[in-house]
Amino acid sequence: MPVPVPRQRAIPAVECGQAPAASPDSGPSTEQAPPGTRPAENPVTQRENAREIPTEKREKPTDTSTPGTGTTGTPGTESGTTGTGTARTPSGRTENAVPTNLTVLLIEDDPAGSPIVPDLLDQAGKPIRVRTARNLTEAGRLLTDDVHCILLDLALSAPAAPAPARAGGEGTGDGEGAGAGTDELAVLRHVLELAPRHAVLALTSSSDAERGAEAVAVGAQDYLFRDELDGRLLSRAIRYAVERKRSDSAERRLAEGRVRAQENRRLERGLLPTPLLAGSPLSFAARYRPGRSRALLGGDFYDVVRTPDGTVHAMIGDVCGHGPDEAALGVELRIAWRALTLAGLCGDELLGTLQQVLEHERSDDEIFATLCAVDISPDGRRAGLCLAGHPSPLIAAPGVPARLLPYDNNGPALGLLPGARWPRMQVELGAEWSLMLYTDGLIEGHVGEGRERLGQDGMVEMVRRQRAEGLRGEELLRAAVNEVRELNGGELADDVAVVLLDRTA
Repeated sequence: MPVPVPRQRAIPAVECGQAPAASPDSGPSTEQAPPGTRPAENPVTQRENAREIPTEKREKPTDTSTPGTGTTGTPGTESGTTGTGTARTPSGRTENAVPTNLTVLLIEDDPAGSPIVPDLLDQAGKPIRVRTARNLTEAGRLLTDDVHCILLDLALSAPAAPAPARAGGEGTGDGEGAGAGTDELAVLRHVLELAPRHAVLALTSSSDAERGAEAVAVGAQDYLFRDELDGRLLSRAIRYAVERKRSDSAERRLAEGRVRAQENRRLERGLLPTPLLAGSPLSFAARYRPGRSRALLGGDFYDVVRTPDGTVHAMIGDVCGHGPDEAALGVELRIAWRALTLAGLCGDELLGTLQQVLEHERSDDEIFATLCAVDISPDGRRAGLCLAGHPSPLIAAPGVPARLLPYDNNGPALGLLPGARWPRMQVELGAEWSLMLYTDGLIEGHVGEGRERLGQDGMVEMVRRQRAEGLRGEELLRAAVNEVRELNGGELADDVAVVLLDRTA
């Protein structure tokens, strides 16, 4: 069928000199534009292959006094029967009388020019607007964002070329027998490729139900028999097809989101460290809770490795912020720390090199990171401690209450001061001990509904009590993190990382 005639103004025949003016009391002239013709759609000009039905074949409006009730419009236009609802002004122009909510694109090439779509109303009783295209080229031009559903006549000839929508290309599907010997559903497949986000209803004959079922299997939302159509049935089918397409699209996006989330979880899980403690008498436990919702990795990072000389190196750090960029930077710093440690660096030299890595990798000059690093001697009785703006570790031993290690020589956070130094302190651990490294997410949670925070003193008292209850290792860390969450009244806003190293006599 012909292409819709998008133009700025419908010129009556009387104005262009092609027909005599009609008297005021007479009905509309058959030479004038039908009442259903839409006056304007977009600035695209009328195609030269748009066909006009002879005057004697046009159906006159059944009720000229009520605009928008639906009369048979000229094929190739946006018809008022099918949904625009128009009214004729005294000057002969047509104007929209009823706004439409749904727009349908009909693709069919009936050589007789007889419309196959009856009057359509949406659920609110408003007319459904229908655009008509007689081939895939015209369909591609009329398929704009405001089209909700496509009605495709499966009797449409198959396209003669694989790319009918090329700019300046000639329309396909017009010739007789153009699709001979091709896939019967080739047109449908092409429409589905052309409009992957639109609902598609297939129209077929009542004697070819199998073809309609195949169309649904290929991707159409439903099929209808063109020789049994009525306005109510078709209107309902269009609404259901649109909603079904929306539901399918939402389900597909949800499935894609789940796949991406699973991939992200696998990636983040792979970025968490695997401690290298083979041959060491120390036991290791860790607890990690990112502040981001549904994330496995935050801006906190930690690692533990044993070098060939038997020294155990442990580190924990915190990049300011807790988004994906901070998580990525934390992973980079952790990997750099491990490489530098295995290369033999420690103390001030190692932290100075880490600061250079941070300065090169951070996205903003204001981003910094705190860090605590300890190196435990092979005999396990002594350790070197370096602090870069980070809370001091907690140490506990049998018969000795938990306490904080000295933090008087705490250096600045990494990335704050160029050329900064981080002194290494020597601390005595004893024969049997537990050393806990943590990030500030563990101590900055609120206590109750007020503004008071747990703080380091509150954490020390909590660990003392839990150790007195016999909690050790992973159980101790789990109980500590859970109690901090309970005191905060819910999830903590910041990332939390805790590492526990134990040495038994």
